[in-house]
Amino acid sequence: MKPDQQVTSEYRKAWRRFRKNRPAVAGLWFIALSVLTALFGYALAPDHSPDANIQIPEIALRNPGFSAGLLPLRFGRQAGDGGGLSYLLYGKPPEGRYIPLEPGSVRIEHDSIHYQRFGNPSQAESIHLARLFYPLRDSIRAVGDVWVFRDENGQEQQVRQGALTKKALKTSPLKTRVFPLGTDKYGRCMFSRLLLGFRVSLLVGCIAVAISLTLGVVLGALGGYFGGRADDLVMLLVNTIWSIPTLLLVFAIVLALGRGIGIIFLAVGLTMWVDVARVVRGQVLALRDLPFVEAGRSMGLGSGRILAHHILPNLLGPVMVVAAGNFATAILIESGLSYLGFGVQPPAPSWGGMLNENYGYAISGKPLLALAPALAIALTVLACNLVGNGLRDALDVKSHCPVYSSP
Repeated sequence: MKPDQQVTSEYRKAWRRFRKNRPAVAGLWFIALSVLTALFGYALAPDHSPDANIQIPEIALRNPGFSAGLLPLRFGRQAGDGGGLSYLLYGKPPEGRYIPLEPGSVRIEHDSIHYQRFGNPSQAESIHLARLFYPLRDSIRAVGDVWVFRDENGQEQQVRQGALTKKALKTSPLKTRVFPLGTDKYGRCMFSRLLLGFRVSLLVGCIAVAISLTLGVVLGALGGYFGGRADDLVMLLVNTIWSIPTLLLVFAIVLALGRGIGIIFLAVGLTMWVDVARVVRGQVLALRDLPFVEAGRSMGLGSGRILAHHILPNLLGPVMVVAAGNFATAILIESGLSYLGFGVQPPAPSWGGMLNENYGYAISGKPLLALAPALAIALTVLACNLVGNGLRDALDVKSHCPVYSSP
């Protein structure tokens, strides 16, 4: 059997063992669904605006399943379409300011829409229909039997009286929106912000794990393979970072460099590489004197090639297990930073930030506002830990080999 075929068969055996671990498979499915939610969050969310930040104060703190009729009052300048890739990445800019309406209070006549604002049924209001179909720069005036106004580009528009009423009756300008998890204290859709929170948490986890793996694998491999002063220097750095509490080190980095989301990625990644370095160093110390490494040296292979092609591939299992644990830790650290106000800054949706905004409602009749982001954090961390445990069991050759498992 060729070496590459043998390696492939070993990974297939590990995958079969992993599939038998039902909790680990369930965790993997949850992570896969979370990734899809993060990628297509704006398409799935009822609120497609950037950061799901449309605020409607009149419908604040509504219960799950609440629905409302909204009247979009267009801004003075038309927002961009936000289509294609831009839509998936940043969402679609809102058309304008939304006015919530009392059910059954809408009446259209004489090119105007008459309604009662939600929560204030005693006061009737009206808006000219041109403000719903066109972004206007100035007031509307009647000249004979036409309406005259200027659009967002400054061009004069003329619409015959009665045409807007026919258009409104044919294509209703009203929008009905359902809020599956209700609204927060600013009148924002909780479900939309919860979905977009997957993007922030998973992005922090991926980038932080990438930084920690890069630093940890490189430093741990160099220290373990060369030993001597290189190993002493690496262990001095590891023990120094290890002696500082994680949150305290993250706070120091954030306060020194700023509170941007990129700084959060860097700060979390720079605090987790020590775990990877310790594991890699220990594994390299155990592998560097084995016969296949000595054979590589006797053939004249350089240290870099031996590390890259012979030692590091044998560390894939332990590194993957540590990476899964660090992924969960990164999500917890980011949520804690956002809860304390040092993480992702508003209005960007972060589960920790949502907890900070809504924790006071947990005991005042609106527990779902705090429970929803808390459950999202708990389930994501649990899924990562289950996958990590499954990888540890599947990649542990000794526990499945008769030579090692026999007494």
